[in-house]
Amino acid sequence: MRPLVGAKTQQLISRVFTPVSPVRWRAAQTRRSCGSSPNGEKPRPSMLRHLTSKIKATGPISVAEYMREVLTNPVTGYYVRNNMLGPDGDFITSPEISQIFGELLGVWILSEWMGGGRPKQLQLVELGPGKGSLASDVLRVFSQLRSVLGEASVSLHLVEVSPVLSRLQAQNLTGNYSQEAGAEDEPIYRRGETTTGLPVSWYRCLDDVPAGFSIFLAHEFFDALPIHKFQRTEKGWREVMVDIDPETPDRLRFVVTPSPTLASSTLVQADERRDHVEVCAEGGVIIQQLARRISEDGGAALIADYGHDGTKTDTFRGFKGHQLHDVLVSPGSADLTADVDFSYLRRMAAGGVVCLGPVTQRTFLKNMGIDTRLQVLLRNCADPSTRKQLISSYDMLTNPAKMGERFHFFSLLPHSRLSKPKKPEGLKMEKKSPAPLPVAGFSELSFS
Repeated sequence: MRPLVGAKTQQLISRVFTPVSPVRWRAAQTRRSCGSSPNGEKPRPSMLRHLTSKIKATGPISVAEYMREVLTNPVTGYYVRNNMLGPDGDFITSPEISQIFGELLGVWILSEWMGGGRPKQLQLVELGPGKGSLASDVLRVFSQLRSVLGEASVSLHLVEVSPVLSRLQAQNLTGNYSQEAGAEDEPIYRRGETTTGLPVSWYRCLDDVPAGFSIFLAHEFFDALPIHKFQRTEKGWREVMVDIDPETPDRLRFVVTPSPTLASSTLVQADERRDHVEVCAEGGVIIQQLARRISEDGGAALIADYGHDGTKTDTFRGFKGHQLHDVLVSPGSADLTADVDFSYLRRMAAGGVVCLGPVTQRTFLKNMGIDTRLQVLLRNCADPSTRKQLISSYDMLTNPAKMGERFHFFSLLPHSRLSKPKKPEGLKMEKKSPAPLPVAGFSELSFS
């Protein structure tokens, strides 16, 4: 049975249904070569040489350290020096496939803002905002529903470690209305303003984002955080490390430590039944930060990512040119990722907030009214090729064999969000206490 959408959410969705360009494919900027320049420029520092030198000096490194170096090393890191998004990059994300994705998330944000009591301040905080496509679609929803927001002060806060991507985000979101900070140690390293006058700020870490009612978005963010890998052996849990292949000195290999490490002694749960486990300790820290902020200041977090609920084992993989790539070959030239363990994130939240999900992307988007949105766009579109693109992008987002069941949605909410208001005391004619607003996307909602 097709899920219905709640009345309040339906009202928001119906007001966003304006015919705009259906697909947001944009060619990525030319990616820089990993080799030497034909013009005689100095060759780029080698990530492989850096890693082998490090291993020779200190011994095998953890998979977490390997991922951290390969992805975010300030000189040779993949995210630091590449524009990897889009058809010409190494992977493409849902916001680049269809504008509908970002529009429905914009409706979700407004729904949770209303569920939180319509505070006068709304901070939209995105972790790892890619090219800025998702934020752009969300802000367009805000602009179309400005009357709903009323006098609320809205601001956009982007947590981004990549200088290349931050410049691309600034161009897409602010045009020429942004500038970098004068000092490297400034918490806000870039400031800007959208064409509608909305302030935009860039940060390197979540801690620097100011306190206040915030809706946090993390789309394909947690899957790129460093993981530790552990293997069950006859002697107990041992950590999987990265070492130099002794037979081929310019190649890397996985090894299992002969004795326990601090990580294998502290990160693996005592009741773990799997034989191979991946734990993202950094992701756990960020979830605790989000839970604390939501508990203290209100708001919500919406996480969308590849993931599972504590069932999978070895998911560590690389992507290059939209194809799977050996994670230990040509480090720094490909994206590295691992499926998010949502059961671990739930455990790290430690009851400080309410955790909803994970639910599949197909379920979430259908609960949010993607079918209705598609029909509206099709009715307003006469061009056959555009209609074909609309249907194709819808299929990509919702088809179980494509993104529909590979991606999952997970949310953090304050306990007050789902608690019933107290009934007034001392009155003979008491009205029934109103139920809290349902959370859009996470259940089959119906008209009241």
